[in-house]
Amino acid sequence: MSFFKEKQNVKKGNFQPVYLLYGTEAFFIQDMKKQLIEGILPDGDIENLSTYDLDEIPIQEVISDVETYPLFGERKLIIANNPSFLKTKPTIVPFEHDLDALQRYLENPVDYSYIVFVAEYEKIDERKKVTKMLKKNASVVLCEPIKDYELSKWIKTIADDYHITIESAAYDVIEGEIEANLHLLQNEMMKFAMYVGEGGKVTKEIAEMLVSHTLHNSSLQLVDAVIERNLGKAIAIYRDLLKMKEEPIAMVALLAYQFRTLLRVKLLKQKGYSQAQMQKQLGIHPYVVKIALSRESKFTIDQLASYIDKLTNADADMKQGKMEKDLVFDLLLYDLTK
Repeated sequence: MSFFKEKQNVKKGNFQPVYLLYGTEAFFIQDMKKQLIEGILPDGDIENLSTYDLDEIPIQEVISDVETYPLFGERKLIIANNPSFLKTKPTIVPFEHDLDALQRYLENPVDYSYIVFVAEYEKIDERKKVTKMLKKNASVVLCEPIKDYELSKWIKTIADDYHITIESAAYDVIEGEIEANLHLLQNEMMKFAMYVGEGGKVTKEIAEMLVSHTLHNSSLQLVDAVIERNLGKAIAIYRDLLKMKEEPIAMVALLAYQFRTLLRVKLLKQKGYSQAQMQKQLGIHPYVVKIALSRESKFTIDQLASYIDKLTNADADMKQGKMEKDLVFDLLLYDLTK
């Protein structure tokens, strides 16, 4: 089941005896665990909450705890992390998981306990008997990373949770900085909510003032400095990135990505592609295409190709240790802005 549907069920108090949270999106996993804890164990009833690591404790011991009636209250919640027996190559452990005990429990769960298996894996082995048992008898919640095109929906969803409104123009600012990072988005939306208050509106100006600047956005600012032939501005941005502990090699790579995107967008524009067609062809976020279209006219194809060559050479110089990385990047900025 999708994260959204199961979250609504949990909010309504429709709990299942067994859950499998599966995927690598930590935001979804943490949020679902929070919803289950608050729903099943209200009023901070942590005496009836137990957490196990299945790389350290065999499943039969966990099931024994699940079947034990709670000493306090009427319900208990068990969280079982790292069920690596669901993977094609399980983690090697100094004991044996009794998966028959798990099967027996899945077929006849108690009505006073809830168990949540947390599998933060990209893949589980769908062919395994234990996986098929869980999929048949548990509520499986997919916790996969969101796609770039889903980000605007999530901005609105989290904004609604905080009872704030995001102005249309502010979406571009937020999407350009955050990309598909839900933890970062959650933190930024909390910051906006504290600034504008409940019922407030986040304008483009507020978003630009408050949003945390990322390496991605700084690379765009470096492109603007190249457009303006402003060496001082470029070096100032670079120094700020160094203070943020960003590696010069990473900066070169992202700057190269920006110029390659500009070149590809420029070539597609010459072929008559629309913005939507470019986005589909390149497989990148619509906002990235929009930004590239606003900048590509500042460069010729030859200029962009030359910049990409310079960046490739700088990358090689850094990796081969021909010069200090800082010096290579300083010379690169001078070359790009002259």
